[in-house]
Amino acid sequence: MRKATRIVALSLGVFAGFGGPEHGVFEIMRGHIRPDGLVIASMGPPCDPEQVWHACEPAMTIVPSYLITGILAVIVGITTMVWAAFFVHRRRGGLVLMLLSMALLLVGGGLFPPLIGIVAGAVGTRINVPVTRQPSRLTGLLAKLWPWSLIAFLAWTLGQFAIGHFFNEWLLNSGFLVPLLIVGLIGAAIVSAFARDVQRAVG
Repeated sequence: MRKATRIVALSLGVFAGFGGPEHGVFEIMRGHIRPDGLVIASMGPPCDPEQVWHACEPAMTIVPSYLITGILAVIVGITTMVWAAFFVHRRRGGLVLMLLSMALLLVGGGLFPPLIGIVAGAVGTRINVPVTRQPSRLTGLLAKLWPWSLIAFLAWTLGQFAIGHFFNEWLLNSGFLVPLLIVGLIGAAIVSAFARDVQRAVG
């Protein structure tokens, strides 16, 4: 088993699943109201998507009720977290995580968390794949990023709420900087985990 790869899949999957309760609570608070469209803002008034960095927690739903959407988001989100934490390493565990993340996307679990969950599921499909490649100098360099790249991703994504409280305008005007940072840290976490597993297999 690729230990570092499993940790990445587990961590990203749990993070993705947390998007369900996070968005779902706000959707439940909006009550049994029909959304105006497929893409929604989890937080209702007085939250203004154009005035806050998190855009009032955007999400997507195919369910014609904020209340039911929120309930489903919480249920699917918790299920995703449990699966990622305890079952992602099993046969077809990564595939199931991808399917749960897709369901989470459709029932109000946010936009970015489910996409991260799909990535986590794809990583999960590699957990039990035997390591066949030989380490190189590049492998050694990438392995040094483990586990710090994953820690940096988790610290930044969770710390955004505290940062946004004090520097809302900066995050609001950062454009693609924050998404690119998140994508870069996820990519670094995955690549460094693969490299670490190659090193461990040879060692």
